[in-house]
Amino acid sequence: MKIVSYNVNGIRAALNKGFIEWLGSVDPDVVCLQEIKAQKEQLDLSVFENAGFGHHYWYSAQKKGYSGVAVLSKNEPDNIEFGTGIDYMDHEGRNLRADFNGVSVMSLYLPSGTNIDRLEHKLTYMADFQKYIDNLKKDYPNLIICGDYNICHQAIDIHDPVRNKNVSGFLPVEREWIGKFIDSGFIDSFRHFNKDPHNYTWWSYRANARANNKGWRLDYGMVSKPLEERLKRSVILSEAKHSDHCPILLEIEA
Repeated sequence: MKIVSYNVNGIRAALNKGFIEWLGSVDPDVVCLQEIKAQKEQLDLSVFENAGFGHHYWYSAQKKGYSGVAVLSKNEPDNIEFGTGIDYMDHEGRNLRADFNGVSVMSLYLPSGTNIDRLEHKLTYMADFQKYIDNLKKDYPNLIICGDYNICHQAIDIHDPVRNKNVSGFLPVEREWIGKFIDSGFIDSFRHFNKDPHNYTWWSYRANARANNKGWRLDYGMVSKPLEERLKRSVILSEAKHSDHCPILLEIEA
């Protein structure tokens, strides 16, 4: 099973930049999208179906043009779960899960903490999300949580750890949370295979950051421990340029 996860920063904008053609060249089985910034009725869904993704599920934020996640798949899932059942999370369209033959794949868009109010919201979300996943794993032990976590875990995951130490996305409290999340039974699949620095998934649009590779690794394919032996690879697809993020890809034995 080949899974791609991509914060597209607006699916309609990404489509105008050749997203579908790119997707065809990568040929994944499942696609997790974040920050779609669109309602389902605003999209020509035949575009995805013609690309081979006959099954597509959209979970938009109540606020138009904001947030939202989606899952595209070639094969029909056994089950789809929209949201977490926690109202304040679900109003923003941040979690969508699809189950395939004993493996559960979630598209996650964790909030950013751009100001004090949003940082408090993010910290509350992180705590509640951990509790939700702890319970979910009891029924779905083979769990893959792909998406934009809006956190760099370690200094190796950010281009300037010293100057960014007080910036949301690299705050000690955020880094501690994602460390504990991994320790609760997950594998950071990219770091499982690649320990090298200078591997990022997001770059500011300012100051020519992407050309200079001054980035942050915010996007993860977290794989639950029971799937460790089935992990085949996990890579960052930095050549894709439909967004300020780039996609990640992971592959497990079916």
